[in-house]
Amino acid sequence: MDVDITLTDAARARMQQLLREHGHASLRLSLRRAGCSGYEYVLDFVDAPAADDLCVQLEPGTLYIDRADYARALKGLRIDFQRDLLSAAFVYDNPNKTGECGCGLSFTVD
Repeated sequence: MDVDITLTDAARARMQQLLREHGHASLRLSLRRAGCSGYEYVLDFVDAPAADDLCVQLEPGTLYIDRADYARALKGLRIDFQRDLLSAAFVYDNPNKTGECGCGLSFTVD
């Protein structure tokens, strides 16, 4: 299955850096119910995929994606990494998002 998730060069580089720094070969992207709008993104270090995970090669490394979350709310997702004087964070541009909380940490999908 082709995975329609785009990583900018900055996001890919940051993920690779995190994997090197923490001694893991892969990350896993999933969603959890949280916040005032419903879902938030979760990136975890993993050593192996879950049974039904999808994958995006980071070379080196792999980003696994929870298949159910992908079908529900992650298809077409674009991930960037942005840094300014005060902070650094992954930024998620999700075409499936139908709303978000005021602070932007959680989002809603229909």
